[in-house]
Amino acid sequence: MWPALLRIRHYRLFFLYREVLAVDLPWLDGFERSKKPQRLPVVLTPLEVQALLRETDGAPEPVGLIIRLLYGTGMRLMEAVRLRVKDVELARQEIIVRDGKGGKDRVTMLPDSLLEALRVQLALRREWHEQDIKLGKANVWLPDALAVKYPNAASEWGWQYVFAAINYSIDPRSKAQRRHHVDEKQVQRYVKRAALAAGIAKPTSPHTLRHSFATHILQAGYDIRTVQELLGHSDVSTTMIYTHVLNKGGKAVVSPLDNL
Repeated sequence: MWPALLRIRHYRLFFLYREVLAVDLPWLDGFERSKKPQRLPVVLTPLEVQALLRETDGAPEPVGLIIRLLYGTGMRLMEAVRLRVKDVELARQEIIVRDGKGGKDRVTMLPDSLLEALRVQLALRREWHEQDIKLGKANVWLPDALAVKYPNAASEWGWQYVFAAINYSIDPRSKAQRRHHVDEKQVQRYVKRAALAAGIAKPTSPHTLRHSFATHILQAGYDIRTVQELLGHSDVSTTMIYTHVLNKGGKAVVSPLDNL
């Protein structure tokens, strides 16, 4: 505790003299702010992922599909539940992730094994949308000022959530009754429950599937820049953390014990 307090006080002195008083003191020249320790991400093995996904077979749809999509595409949880119809490219087998972390758009793959399930989900969603139009509840929330610029877009098919909630809810901003996207907490609960049922000792969350996606495609031989683009990282150094995961455990270095 005391070293941490001393670091805080030293940084405040540094800020006072350099930024406020504009005074240079020689003893402050070598001062650097302490860095947060970098933690390695939790990564499941392919066998652990298989076991977890088997335990989600009984999950209500579309929760099971979302969980598979997280591992199959590397999307973050909120990117998946907020996915819009217009951003699913079935013909090209691509998913466009809009307004990801840092406000960036990116493209990721749509796995072959999920193509038919996603077609079924979109067909069901289309039926719901037609019902919503008849009831006057087809409007969805639009980002930024799009609702003002394009007043009819909120009820258009392309802007609908792929993974919409079964029931209507009251939008706290507009007070309108309409469909929101699936509750992300529901996905979190099922992932945790499936990990326990599969006997996985590692702390497992939906984001663990993103980490596992990145690590496994690196293991498959894809280059770090490709992984960076799929994950939407601004700096490749962020993606490099997964190479550290690969190198841990003796894969890249042979233990001297094994050479005896």
